[in-house]
Amino acid sequence: MSSAVTAPPAKKASRRRLVERREARAGILFVLPVVILFLVFKLFPVLGGIGISLGDYKITGAFEFLGVENYQEMLTDSAFWDSFWVTVIYTVAVVPILMTIAISLAILVRRMGPFIKFFRAAYFVPSITSLVLAGAVFVWVFNAGGIIPRIGELFGGSGRSWLGHSTLALVAIIFVAVWGRFGFDMLVVLARLQDLPRELDEAALVDGANGWQRFWHITFPQLRPQLFFLVVIETTFSFQVFDVVYVMTGGGPAGSTNVLGMLLYEEAFRLFNFGYAAAIGVAMMILLVALALIQRAVMDRGSD
Repeated sequence: MSSAVTAPPAKKASRRRLVERREARAGILFVLPVVILFLVFKLFPVLGGIGISLGDYKITGAFEFLGVENYQEMLTDSAFWDSFWVTVIYTVAVVPILMTIAISLAILVRRMGPFIKFFRAAYFVPSITSLVLAGAVFVWVFNAGGIIPRIGELFGGSGRSWLGHSTLALVAIIFVAVWGRFGFDMLVVLARLQDLPRELDEAALVDGANGWQRFWHITFPQLRPQLFFLVVIETTFSFQVFDVVYVMTGGGPAGSTNVLGMLLYEEAFRLFNFGYAAAIGVAMMILLVALALIQRAVMDRGSD
């Protein structure tokens, strides 16, 4: 009698385990293509780059193991440190400007009512434009005879090319980078703003809070996850900048815009120092991981 009573639960448990195994196999099959793509195009190239950075790799395929010599050379290379500081200056300028513009425009677009879709699409257009193409157009804008130098002449400027000036060239590149990225960041912030409940904001307004107080104490804390995501993404993009610099200045004048991406390109594909170039790439990866961890810690401390 007892076996007859316990049999149905045992069959149900066996059937449940069978279903779970089938679901697990189905899940693995769905995930497998992504895992393969990650291994082939992400993990293996990273491991290969680390391996190449530990030696002298020739274009013929010959490899000589050097240990950490490439990293020792990098730490004493003035060209590396010059490019590093140019990259830091570029990143420190681009990321805060992007965050400020994204938040400001998202708040403004949120109040556009029936025109919100139009402005949302209009501001996003630069984000789907190739920075290579945009850089080629802005070369004309910033060169002598272009729009910006001519506007400068109206205010007493010399009208010289910005791209030939050691300081203004980097400013021009920062402008183009911000122009090409602010739309994406604005959409991310706007999507979060549209999900925020208006009751807290309205209650604070009734209590006499002004616009800045409502933003800082109510809206901004609820944007922290999105802002952390954007800061990490934009820091990564900024530290890896190459295309717009290559098109607009090629690292000049006099190395004033020679970011780490340009230095890596020159070492690998002009001088064929593949091992040293790989060491630069590994150093950039380590720096970006460290920055992401620091940003995460800062955001977590701020949310406490």
